[in-house]
Amino acid sequence: MADLKQVLNDIAEALVDRPDEVSIEEETEGDEVTLYLSVAAGDMGKVIGKNGRIAKAIRTVMKAAASASGRKVNVEIVDKE
Repeated sequence: MADLKQVLNDIAEALVDRPDEVSIEEETEGDEVTLYLSVAAGDMGKVIGKNGRIAKAIRTVMKAAASASGRKVNVEIVDKE
C-alpha cells in the first residue's frame, strides 16, 4: 500500500526550488483522504502550472496511487499561513 502523503511529498519536492518548505496536512474520513499541499509563495506557480495543468497532473497521479490501495484521494493546494 502506498503512503499517499509521501508520494505527494516526493512529487512536490521534485517540482519546487525550496523543497524544505513543502508541507502536507492529511485528513482521513473512512476510505477518503484529503491532502493539503502548501509550498513557498514563490513556488506556488510551479505546482499549479499554466492553466492548472501541473496541479491536474499531480491529482491524476495521486488518484492512481490511491486506487491501487482501494482508497480515494483529494489534493488541495493551499497558501502557507
